[in-house]
Amino acid sequence: VQLQASGGGLVQAGESLRLSCAASGSPFTIAAAAWYRQAPGKQRELVASVHSGGSKKYADSVKGRFTVSGNFAQNTVYLQMNSLEPEDTAVYYCAAHPGTIVRNENYAYWGQGTQVTVSS
Repeated sequence: VQLQASGGGLVQAGESLRLSCAASGSPFTIAAAAWYRQAPGKQRELVASVHSGGSKKYADSVKGRFTVSGNFAQNTVYLQMNSLEPEDTAVYYCAAHPGTIVRNENYAYWGQGTQVTVSS
């Protein structure tokens, strides 16, 4: 299974980006997914997660600005990022799991990351 993340880029503060993550090579549909990010010199952090039952979670720093969604039948998840801030600058990674329960954030599949840079 491969996860391909796309949609990153360089934007100004206040602008928007939409990240996409598509899973290929899977004999089954994914049931849970998440977006993580890692800024230089910082630990990786969970940004948002979603599973096929509809449950969604967000980091406090992105609530009200980011929206995670998934088309699980198509093995694709998205992260709509609005009102971007320089503090959102990081490499964003998608992760996916074949089941809805992900223990200790141990997602089975990880993408390669896409760079998001927000200038002030």
